[in-house]
Amino acid sequence: MSDILENELASTGVARVIVRLKASAGTNRAELGASLGSSFVSAETSVVGQIASTMKKTRSLAKKQEEARMHVFPNLGLMLGTVDKEGLKKLRQSKQVARVRGAPIFSLIRPTEPPAAVSALSTDVTWGIQDLGIPALWSQGLSGNGVLVGHLDTGIDGRHRVFNGAIEEFMEFDLLGFPVNPKPDPWDSGDHGTHTAGTIAGRPVNGRHIGVAPGAMLLSGMVIEGGDAVARVLAGMDWIVGSGARVLNMSLGFRGFVDDFLDVTVILRERGVLPVFAAGNEGPGFTRSPGNYSEALSVGAYGLNGTRRVVADFSSSQRFARPDDPVVPDLVAPGVNVISARPGGNNNRYQAMPGTSMATPHVSGLAALLFEAKPAATVDEVEAAILDSCVRPASMTGARAGRGVPNAARALQLLTT
Repeated sequence: MSDILENELASTGVARVIVRLKASAGTNRAELGASLGSSFVSAETSVVGQIASTMKKTRSLAKKQEEARMHVFPNLGLMLGTVDKEGLKKLRQSKQVARVRGAPIFSLIRPTEPPAAVSALSTDVTWGIQDLGIPALWSQGLSGNGVLVGHLDTGIDGRHRVFNGAIEEFMEFDLLGFPVNPKPDPWDSGDHGTHTAGTIAGRPVNGRHIGVAPGAMLLSGMVIEGGDAVARVLAGMDWIVGSGARVLNMSLGFRGFVDDFLDVTVILRERGVLPVFAAGNEGPGFTRSPGNYSEALSVGAYGLNGTRRVVADFSSSQRFARPDDPVVPDLVAPGVNVISARPGGNNNRYQAMPGTSMATPHVSGLAALLFEAKPAATVDEVEAAILDSCVRPASMTGARAGRGVPNAARALQLLTT
């Protein structure tokens, strides 16, 4: 158990907590408020209090601030709120509560180098899609059609041509973790989200592909950066689970092994969502949570040195003292010089970026193709097919690459036979 909760209480007198509810507790906000509401407090020193103090004072903000004191995420069976020592004691003693954990702060897993603008695509298929053998699945009629992929990031520029018909729904979550109303058109607060989304499900333009699953539909949520990041991410996850997604792509996290978000990752799997998370860009000996949980499908990055596949220097890796899945990442995917969509006024722009953030959507796209091939497949079955398809070349070590590089055709064969 991490010390986040205790450290927050000691330093500010209050702490943000994630509460996992027992099934018997239900998820009705009014009923939970009556039974557990007194455990939560409002405080100027809390995250919510400090964020609200910088926002415009309106009646709607006051209502949001009160609701943010005790968020309820019904599809996840979780609550998020601010407690003092007495409130924490009440929650831990409640028969409705399964577990109380701290709320660590998320941050984006940023590329290690500035993006490089690409004026036009020079090949029909990006190198990463080709190297994983994805076209072999396309030739069998697979495109991810009918599969919803959750995408929590900085947003998505819906004006780009590759997203024409690719966005099932877009949600922007404000600084306190509530959906922005009225709902805005899909936009990107940076460029990270547009790039990762393009690799997952970008549509071909003039016969040229950047998307692994060009028939999948995206549920894209803007959850980072700024504000109460935990509330924003949990709200995004709750929406994605409730919308029927089969895969969640997330290239963000918190440095080191922090187990406070472990319950959430377990819940995603229980709800039939495969969590595909980036391992981080801090190099060997360092990884990001929740990507370093054994319950996540963690992705590192590799590139090409001539014809040799090599793990990128920046790709995070770590060995943990646990019998199940001790090595992170589980596998590696193309994450160097990855060309994908670039946001902006010109809706046909591209750029190259490095990072495990760029590797992760390759695996999410592959998972979407596999779920299309076998709609009744479980999370465990699709994950196992991907992992068992991997081959680790002699140029990579298990400590840095995990299982190695997935092979799309082999994964499909393992899943369907």
